[in-house]
Amino acid sequence: MAKTEGKLIANNKKAYHDYFILEKYETGIVLHGTEVKSLRMGQCSIKEAFIRIENGEMFIYGMHISPYEKGNIFNKDPLRVRKLLLHKNEINKLFGKMKEKGNTLVPLRVYFSGSLVKVEIGLAKGKKLYDKRDDIAKKDQKREAQREFKVRNLG
Repeated sequence: MAKTEGKLIANNKKAYHDYFILEKYETGIVLHGTEVKSLRMGQCSIKEAFIRIENGEMFIYGMHISPYEKGNIFNKDPLRVRKLLLHKNEINKLFGKMKEKGNTLVPLRVYFSGSLVKVEIGLAKGKKLYDKRDDIAKKDQKREAQREFKVRNLG
């Protein structure tokens, strides 16, 4: 569903480690002037962020946007709750899927699409410890195979 374009601001690699990503969605976000300037400078973190649906609206918690240095009284709280913009029927569909056991919404990326700031969110299911170990083992095998391939082709 989400298109990959524009300048990447923040990436949440931890989400791919901790969750199975079932679906991806592109959402808009409500920001104030100095926050956009701060994002243009790459001052954003979504490592600790999570998403909740309340009263038919979607909000992101724990997204840290550093205050703009040249801003003054117009700077907002860096950890304030921000509203995500998505069509009502999509929000209702996600709300229904979140009711299933183990499903949650996590932010995956924050990026510019033209002049607009977009947040890519994922419907995710939590991984168990053995799933994480399995992923690490697969990654190690792949890395080892790549190394073997390079050695074979060089010699």
